[in-house]
Amino acid sequence: MRLVTASEMREMDRLTINDAGIPGVVLMENAAKGATEIFMVHFNPSEASSILIICGKGNNGGDGYVMARYLHNRGMKVSVIITGERSAISGDALINFSVIEKLGIEISEIPDDTAFEIFTHSLSGCSYIIDGIFGTGLNSPVKGIYKKIIDAVNNSNKHVMSIDIPSGLNSDTGEIMGAAVKADLTATFGFAKPGHYIYPGRALTGRLVTVDIGIPEMIASRLETTHRLIKPDDFKGDLSTHNPEAHKGTKGHLLIIAGSTGKTGAAALTAMGALRAGAGLVTVGIPASLNSIMECKLTEAMTAPLPETKAGTLSYSGLDDILRLASGKSAIAIGPGLSTDPETVRLVCEIIKRCSLPMVIDADALNAISLNPEMLDLLDQRKILTPHPGEMGRLIGLTAKDIQQNRLNISREFAKKRQCCLVLKGAGTIVAEPDGTLHINPTGNPCLATGGTGDVLAGIISGLLARGLKEVKAATAGVYIHGLAADLYAEKNGESGMIASDLLDKIPGVMNSL
Repeated sequence: MRLVTASEMREMDRLTINDAGIPGVVLMENAAKGATEIFMVHFNPSEASSILIICGKGNNGGDGYVMARYLHNRGMKVSVIITGERSAISGDALINFSVIEKLGIEISEIPDDTAFEIFTHSLSGCSYIIDGIFGTGLNSPVKGIYKKIIDAVNNSNKHVMSIDIPSGLNSDTGEIMGAAVKADLTATFGFAKPGHYIYPGRALTGRLVTVDIGIPEMIASRLETTHRLIKPDDFKGDLSTHNPEAHKGTKGHLLIIAGSTGKTGAAALTAMGALRAGAGLVTVGIPASLNSIMECKLTEAMTAPLPETKAGTLSYSGLDDILRLASGKSAIAIGPGLSTDPETVRLVCEIIKRCSLPMVIDADALNAISLNPEMLDLLDQRKILTPHPGEMGRLIGLTAKDIQQNRLNISREFAKKRQCCLVLKGAGTIVAEPDGTLHINPTGNPCLATGGTGDVLAGIISGLLARGLKEVKAATAGVYIHGLAADLYAEKNGESGMIASDLLDKIPGVMNSL
């Protein structure tokens, strides 16, 4: 599903007005009419309800004036607060402001701190708040009277709806620009924005509903938008297993290189994730002394005992064995539980150099690359990297905090520069394509904040890769299925107490439902 940035939305509006001939005031009318219907359905207010609409000076405020008219016509008690002076209102917003003036709707101005008491009085007497202070174009920190108003809204304990985006959020990044409204409901116009789905924006948006404001598809499709929300339609056709002649040999054979002393669980979870994702055959390459353990853990997967170091990690001397194992396989996953033993790191780097299979690079394989930065130059479109923020930081020399503060841009630039597929894990996992397109995952919850869930994800993605899905399809489908499995678990059991293996039983049902 297409997501649009602030600049892309402005260009769509411009093209709709100039090329399609739909006036801006009509777009504003459509937006506010749709937002009013969403407000009514969501909150179901009584006629006695009082509604405070807070309007900025721009078109976001103009949407608020139109909503005020519609709600007034429905018999609601509506009052409007302008964050500034009415003399600053212009264009389409002014047209609609003039209408509500003539209708006798109560209007107050809050141009500065001295008038703040007017606002607090209005706030205390209302049942609902509609936030139309800032739109998607906000690009500087909120301060002064605006910050005071937003803080008061958040502390009011009232039901809050935001117009287009909660005021104070950066619509491109989800960043809080000094202060931001926490909404129960957001009605966004035309298309959803990346900031609605990237934390912390996702936590402040509440329920999100998109309003069709009349932008023709012929206009929207002229822009090469670079952000997408992952939806089942993107991949569900690739999950079909309806071929009556299918057998294990037609569903791919995955090789997993994983595990070390104390970390056999990572290898087992990866293997089971791949099998649950539908890989026909899975072979796990494991240090020889751990093979008997893995044979007990894994009934459905095959194991291959490999040369090991004294520490119980994979030895470089096993390189030729691993390359022989890779021959004839469909895909390879490397990294879970391998350790960063120097000899194992050397082995991992050589496998990445010499193996041409589609490859999921996870966990300690990512750490091996970070210890040998020249390996970054060997990445290509057949490689899927699956770092969490800490691993991503080690790859490019930043902290996990740095990564979290700039997830979208860092993901895009890394995937473009290294021409690989990047899965940056976390709340709102991002899949970045080599061309810079970003896919944002809407599924998942805090259940996933437990050891081993990343190994299951690596297994799902690599299992889909082995089945023949292209790298980006395997990655987007994998993160969506993984998150949805956690959502279904939480729906039934709550968000506490889930362990990684609980996801495994949910995966087949999720895939069949898709």
